Amino acid sequence: MPLSEHEQRLLDQIEQALYAEDPKWANTVRISDPRSHYKRRLVKASMGFALGVVLLMVGVVAAQIWLGAAGFVVMLATCLWGLSSWKRMNGFADSPASRNRGRRPQRQTFMERMEERWRRRHDER
Repeated sequence: MPLSEHEQRLLDQIEQALYAEDPKWANTVRISDPRSHYKRRLVKASMGFALGVVLLMVGVVAAQIWLGAAGFVVMLATCLWGLSSWKRMNGFADSPASRNRGRRPQRQTFMERMEERWRRRHDER
């Protein structure tokens, strides 16, 4: 349902006030390409991976097993985070092949099942 003219004017006023209050946030919100968000996440993941390598090496040199293990965990976590960002940035995560890769079909949500029951009940009358 579209907004009325009054509601649209109010929404525009709120939007302009937010942009005037915090221009940095407004610039961030205006970016329509989600790939820029994923690129930032990739850079952060790369820095985290480098930190994990440093922790691992310091743990090995200082003979601190817990520090080396922590470095490995940091490397693993940031690698997985960066890989998921890279896949989303390049569109692999949303492809039909990746969604249908599972062995069983995806189940409907509770609301979808209730809507389907409602439609069937309404059609039977």
